[in-house]
Amino acid sequence: MNSIKEIQEEIVDEFSIFEDWMQRYQYMIDLGKSLPLIEEKYKTDDKLIRGCQSRVWVHPEMKDGKLYFTADSDAIITKGIIAILIRVFSGQTPKAIMESDTDFIDEIGLKEHLSPTRANGLVSMIEKIKIYAINFQAKMN
Repeated sequence: MNSIKEIQEEIVDEFSIFEDWMQRYQYMIDLGKSLPLIEEKYKTDDKLIRGCQSRVWVHPEMKDGKLYFTADSDAIITKGIIAILIRVFSGQTPKAIMESDTDFIDEIGLKEHLSPTRANGLVSMIEKIKIYAINFQAKMN
């Protein structure tokens, strides 16, 4: 399994292939279509990301000391955004998730090409994933 940093670098490389943001949005939509979907039973209020314009659910599961995430959204761009985050963080230890940075988001220019409400949603998704990591890490100690 690649480290968070290695996965982030792969994503930066992938996004650099595209010449304009329409192509990048299309790529994000395609990523969203390949997202490991959350089971309907986990589409509950406690899994809903607060601060997002659209509805986004994220479900964490701990297996062998690593966190795995499934998610879904009712908006296609948002689904692509959470797919990117899950690719980065799923299969990593809670400690690695807590200590990671998200500079790659600025490197690919994502935040600056999102509406203010979607950018806030992106920050909320990252915060929720890190909160899950903190909670699971606390249970391990």
